[in-house]
Amino acid sequence: MERNLKNVLVISFGFLLLFTAYGGLQSLQSSLHSEEGLGVASLSVLYAALILSSMFLPPILIKKLGCKWTIAGSMCCYIAFSLGNFYASWYTLIPTSVILGLGGAPLWSAKCTYLTTAGNSYAEKAGKNGKDIINQYFGVFFLILQSSGIWGNLISSLIFSQASNKVEISEENLACCGAYDCMTDTTNTTGLAEPSNSLIYTLLGIYTASGVLAVLLIVIFLDQIKSDQAETEKETLETPSFWSTFLATFQHLKDKRQCLLIPLTMYSGFEQGFLSGDYTKTYVTCVLGIHYVGYVMICFSAVNSLCSLLFGKISQFTGRKLLFALATVTNAACIIALLLWKPHPKQLAVFFVFPALWGLSDAIWQTQTN
Repeated sequence: MERNLKNVLVISFGFLLLFTAYGGLQSLQSSLHSEEGLGVASLSVLYAALILSSMFLPPILIKKLGCKWTIAGSMCCYIAFSLGNFYASWYTLIPTSVILGLGGAPLWSAKCTYLTTAGNSYAEKAGKNGKDIINQYFGVFFLILQSSGIWGNLISSLIFSQASNKVEISEENLACCGAYDCMTDTTNTTGLAEPSNSLIYTLLGIYTASGVLAVLLIVIFLDQIKSDQAETEKETLETPSFWSTFLATFQHLKDKRQCLLIPLTMYSGFEQGFLSGDYTKTYVTCVLGIHYVGYVMICFSAVNSLCSLLFGKISQFTGRKLLFALATVTNAACIIALLLWKPHPKQLAVFFVFPALWGLSDAIWQTQTN
């Protein structure tokens, strides 16, 4: 197997194991820790820390440690979040959310640097267009990564389904679901009763083990980048102090293209946050029960995974603008429909249609924005 492709696969399967755990946990936060909004607050703190981390940590860590060890070290931050969920409280989830957020930016930056360098390296040897090879590498990466949602959510649904104590859902409670969310805790009066601690601990144990395996895979099998191009990348990222790094980030705002990328990147976070935080709680858990969250998110992940590979391939023929337009129209149509729809248990198929369309759009936002 060609060396660069082998490394792409190692990174991809490392992220697969890591996000099998994190993706499953993220989908459940708003439903599992609904008391006083702890689950949503932890995700909010997590992404706030991610913003701060993005300003200065990636170039420093990539310069000091290289891509391989930055990826491995950042993955350990995700394991800390899994451990924090074992005893979920404001004193455990919030600090571990901060730790994960700080590790998130270096993880994704190191991954992007590695795949870009590997793609350009192979393109130079093969006499091909570097951009096309990079798009294909990102397509392969997201094909494997997005399938993590299938496994992570399947694990959670299979485990929580074992506590299938069904309760009757009244029409009054259903009126508080979906876009008509009454801002009340309807989780325990609809669908399933709250899962037992033993089931939650079993799930968290599996997720933690998956994260540890991800770190071991990267440490043992991923090659450190040693090409001239990688050294150039590291020199470009070289920063003499914290403040110069901080200011260098904002110097990119002088470039109009960078400014236009900002709303795209922000929206990518908004739309993922809505699906994993709001849709899973106020539509799925509220109407069907927490054990359906995993199955619904599997649908999202499966479509996302297949479309990531597809759009990574066809972008060289269609260009990015046409794909972005498709994602925009699809998301807008879903948002309007969700505002008008009154969810009901008898409309089971509809609960899967929205995440499928959302997965198609997200595949475009992820592959093309990266």
